[in-house]
Amino acid sequence: MTTIGLIGSGNIGGTVAKLAVAAGYDVVLSNSRGPETLQDLVAELGPKARAATAAEAAAAGDIVVVTVPLKAYADVPVAPLAGKVVIDTNNYYPERDGQIAALDNDESTTGELLQQHLTESKVVKGFNNIWFGHLAKLGRPSGSADRTALPIAGDDTAAKLLVTEFLDTIGYDAVDAGPLSENWRTQRDTPVYVTPYGPFGGEATPAGAEVVRKAVAEAKR
Repeated sequence: MTTIGLIGSGNIGGTVAKLAVAAGYDVVLSNSRGPETLQDLVAELGPKARAATAAEAAAAGDIVVVTVPLKAYADVPVAPLAGKVVIDTNNYYPERDGQIAALDNDESTTGELLQQHLTESKVVKGFNNIWFGHLAKLGRPSGSADRTALPIAGDDTAAKLLVTEFLDTIGYDAVDAGPLSENWRTQRDTPVYVTPYGPFGGEATPAGAEVVRKAVAEAKR
């Protein structure tokens, strides 16, 4: 069974870890404060989870989820992620991350920034448009009529297929939003950001592939 590494174990990272463990994956968690600060989460997740450093989580993961504040993306370890599929959940919040000219000028996207940093990895954008509370509740078995979809973006077809399979296993369909240059369509304040799944902090509403695909297409840069 595939191991999921997590660089960042906050709201989204912790939720992805819980979904992965429930689906039978092993998970290796890390954060910027050290493995010892993750013992409560590891205890909650059970024997299929362990805490490690970011470099160790990167090395251990067959798929690695990077879920850190965007301002810290350059701190993500490069060498242990070479050749691996990396799911990038980052969003750009200037009030938190500071101004990033390449994003302000629409010269790049958040996914492209991480891909430029991880030159030997295969970055796929995912999990960045859904509130963690909704993510925790909307997973459904494959084929369910009320299954929810999440958009992904990436430049490598095989990597996107692997992420699609992972999403399927943890209870979600995937909608291909195109290459990383198009991942602006799923960022903050776009039609597919949070809203299709219910109000931020509110009740979760299933949103199928057609709903998500339409919202992605309606995005204006």
